[in-house]
Amino acid sequence: MQRIRLRYTKRGRLRFTSHRDFQRAFERALRRAEVPMAYSAGFTPHPKVSYANAAPTGTGSEAEYLEIALTEPRDPERLRVLLDESMPAGLDIVEAVEARTSGLADRLTASVWELWLDGVAPEDARRAVDAFEAAETVEVQRRMKNGIRTFDARSAVASLETVEEDARTDSSPADRPTDRPCAILRLVVRHVTPAVRPDDVLSGLRAVADLAPPVPVAVTRLAQGLFDEETGTVTDPLAPDREAAATEPHTAAATAAATAPA
Repeated sequence: MQRIRLRYTKRGRLRFTSHRDFQRAFERALRRAEVPMAYSAGFTPHPKVSYANAAPTGTGSEAEYLEIALTEPRDPERLRVLLDESMPAGLDIVEAVEARTSGLADRLTASVWELWLDGVAPEDARRAVDAFEAAETVEVQRRMKNGIRTFDARSAVASLETVEEDARTDSSPADRPTDRPCAILRLVVRHVTPAVRPDDVLSGLRAVADLAPPVPVAVTRLAQGLFDEETGTVTDPLAPDREAAATEPHTAAATAAATAPA
């Protein structure tokens, strides 16, 4: 009867939760919030939840997306509040819209990442970035299901730049030491096959410029959506649903109110 699309975050220590951990927490939240979920058919019915392009374990994110199917109409914002209250702090449901267009997954074609390189001087990071962008190809290796695979990490990178620390986002690590240098990289990566992840780009920086951070890098996905080739930006994947809702006066909230018992 109704599909709702949600944007959620992975913040703080909760960035170390796996996708399976999040699935369990979210399904518990659906039960606590008494969401009228639609279920799959068969011997073991499951709530109809579609996840899209989850971030790797260990990375933070401000832009994870999923879609749920309901058997009864609900106001998206009210549903968001109920679900957010039922989730652990750090796994936050920050946005909800009624699905009025098709193909959410098709609109997730690129991601914006922020990388905090503790112990790396900004000038060293800038030299490495220049070397990476000047290269035509940057081959890296990653262990996959079928063994070690070599692929080009450069072609998927739409942009890579250093940013000043005063331009950091709310998702920036708050517990990092302040008495040592820290370079910050902003990275836009197209979603290709095989997927090029932030750690692959770090491997590429090591290959072309011998850049090796002394401690693990704090990685956060700031956004994901449709990549605009003309502007080089990543657009909001929920914008088409909001625009469709603005042009259609018949909303889920009105339906819920009309069908509610007197």
